[in-house]
Amino acid sequence: MSSEQVESFDFILSGGLVIDGTNTAPYVADVGVRGDRIAAIGDLSRAHAAQREDISGLAVSPGFIDSHTHDDNLLLRKPDMEPKISQGVTTVITGNCGISLAPLLHESPPPPLDLLDVGGSYAFSTFADYLNALRASPPALNCACMLGHSTLRAAVMPDLERNATPEEIERMRELAQEGLEAGAIGISTGTFYPPAAHATTEEIIQVCRPLSEHNGVYATHMRDEGDEIVAALNETFRIGKELGVPVIISHHKLMGKQNFGRSSETLAIIADAMKKQEISLDAYPYVAGSTMLKKDRALLSAKTIITWCKPHPEYTGRDLDDIARERGKDRWDVVDELMPAGAIYFMMDEDDVQRIMAFPDTMIGSDGLPHDTHPHPRLWGTFPRVLGHYSRDLGLFPIETAVWKMTGLTAGRFGLADRGVIQPNAFADLVVFDPATVADAATFETPMERSRGIHHVYVNGAKVWDADAHFTGRYAGRVLERS
Repeated sequence: MSSEQVESFDFILSGGLVIDGTNTAPYVADVGVRGDRIAAIGDLSRAHAAQREDISGLAVSPGFIDSHTHDDNLLLRKPDMEPKISQGVTTVITGNCGISLAPLLHESPPPPLDLLDVGGSYAFSTFADYLNALRASPPALNCACMLGHSTLRAAVMPDLERNATPEEIERMRELAQEGLEAGAIGISTGTFYPPAAHATTEEIIQVCRPLSEHNGVYATHMRDEGDEIVAALNETFRIGKELGVPVIISHHKLMGKQNFGRSSETLAIIADAMKKQEISLDAYPYVAGSTMLKKDRALLSAKTIITWCKPHPEYTGRDLDDIARERGKDRWDVVDELMPAGAIYFMMDEDDVQRIMAFPDTMIGSDGLPHDTHPHPRLWGTFPRVLGHYSRDLGLFPIETAVWKMTGLTAGRFGLADRGVIQPNAFADLVVFDPATVADAATFETPMERSRGIHHVYVNGAKVWDADAHFTGRYAGRVLERS
């Protein structure tokens, strides 16, 4: 009798198709878990286990890692994290697009910082305080958190509509240093948005200097994702080179009909730059994006859906053109009457979306906005949509590649040790799903529908989601740091 056959496990998932997160061919095996780690993989039919789950006919993969979220506040306000664990996500990367919940004390944060706010949310003067709050009340899944440059600006600058002074840059740099020492995995920027639009490249480099010391990542919602995207890419590359740190291009896309097809150009530029420095990118599997309501976006979008609206909540979920028609105005003029508000914009080309997702180094991130009244369906459906629609139905890439883009690739690029793979001694973040039926159910009309085909989800060895019982009540998540 071999040693593995006399070993005892807390639970064994037996007979499943193991898709291990390394982009290699799936295989049938048992997976044994002890404590918070995977203890053995293979034929465990004679091993002892407190629980044994027969998952024959199903697949088991590492839990999905959402590379791009705005879940900073959801982790505290709704720690069951149902939009994410229901689709197999076991780790979220927060603090994207220059927006993080800390360090900032502010009663009425400026857009788009208000995308994280549900009233009184900006209550952490240090990033350490925020991370300690997460540790004191753990959510159902893991989180790895970045500092937002726009948040740093709002914390330091009384007027965001200008360049930062040397003194303000130094204060932001100090806050960045404190945050990285506390456990932030990197810094993100969102120079597309008003709070950071006046930030120079030099300001960003100086504020982000502590990244070099702490081996943090630099993630960016670039200054332009349309006509001037090449210049924005070059700025991004320069910042990464100056700092000597890994770069992550957030939700890579081409906005506006005049830019349809240009992903062939941008991906070639990115591939060339990857030969000279460490660069990654992520994408979401939809032709529509979502953020704050902006006049320029609304003018260029083929269709715009309102996701929330403070002055007119009755317009939530409605088409902007229908609202304008009812009010006897054109699209441009009615936007002023609706703000502050959020919107979904249909501004991308399906061929570009597929080309970017199929690019070998593209990770998958939802970019969902959990506090929107009528959110983009990506919040609830991103990962099953990649597995079902794009991998199984369209054959964009095989299932092992789909899983890798949502697990091992992401863990590696963000430096999350022992995550994103099914290997002995890796953390037992696992999802059991049906490859034949897994699919997104959330739509633009009904965006908060649970996905189909997700059977069980485990975080650090604890079952947090069951297809029958739904959320199990286990808050097993941890704050992860970059290795």
